[in-house]
Amino acid sequence: MSKNKPQKVLSSKTPKTYKHNKLNNANFGNFTHNEYQVFLHLVTKIGGVNEFGKYLQPEQLQREHVLTAKEFSEVFNTDIDNSYRYLAKAIKKLMKTDIKIERPENQSIVMINVCSKAEYIKREGCVTIKFTDDIMPYLSQVRQKFVLYNLKEIADFNSLYTTRLYELIQEFKETGYMIKSVDKLREIFAVGEKFKAYKDFKRRTFDHACKEINDNYQMNLEYEEIKEKRKVIAIKFVFKKTRVHKVVNQKTGIEKNLYIKPKKLSKKKIKKPNNTDILHKKLASTDTKKEAKPVQNILSKVLKRFKPK
Repeated sequence: MSKNKPQKVLSSKTPKTYKHNKLNNANFGNFTHNEYQVFLHLVTKIGGVNEFGKYLQPEQLQREHVLTAKEFSEVFNTDIDNSYRYLAKAIKKLMKTDIKIERPENQSIVMINVCSKAEYIKREGCVTIKFTDDIMPYLSQVRQKFVLYNLKEIADFNSLYTTRLYELIQEFKETGYMIKSVDKLREIFAVGEKFKAYKDFKRRTFDHACKEINDNYQMNLEYEEIKEKRKVIAIKFVFKKTRVHKVVNQKTGIEKNLYIKPKKLSKKKIKKPNNTDILHKKLASTDTKKEAKPVQNILSKVLKRFKPK
């Protein structure tokens, strides 16, 4: 089989996003949260392993993929009409945006276009995009230096900063901590000229993101500020580790890692009513069941009995 010929890719039961660490730390410019979600959902279409479990090279993978509004709606729990709108807006952004990636090995910065083609088919409620050759090496699976997670893991986040921070944590999930300079966080979060004061940057980005992640997962995510004199120069994030178990496929004999991540919190939380709430409910129930009848109505019924025939 030709090395350059696209091969049959093994489909996953759940959509999984794969990115090289460099792309995971890249600056995505002025992407909105919904546009970034569309990009991630399209990435899950690529896959990366053939039917025999072998990692495929970038040139062996399909470039062109289709995403429907129905699929997007089901994963991210959005209204179908809004999903149509998100897809239509996202293809414009994907075509116009180039992603900024740092290459520390040769101290360079490269700008990479995401798509070479993007089409929104209104009557079918879907988008078709074609990834560029330059971005494929950052989206094809290798054995090291990559981030892989189920798309559903980020489905309930309401902020782009929360999604980006969660992705960064996945790179260090087995260590239980991560250190990022403030300058690097500004670059990854693509805040540009916004939130110039550190206190505003902290409040609007990673502080809010930590709270939202903890609202969704038993991660115990906290952060410590690292200072140089009185200036905060870096942030150390501390969180619950992902446990790793080695498992062997009984049929193939291939060993792989099984990752047990912090549990997702249930959204069905019952608020305990206070005493005032209980009293109000009892009174409301009593009023509904035993509503006092007007005195006038009672008298009129009694007087009717004594009217001369």
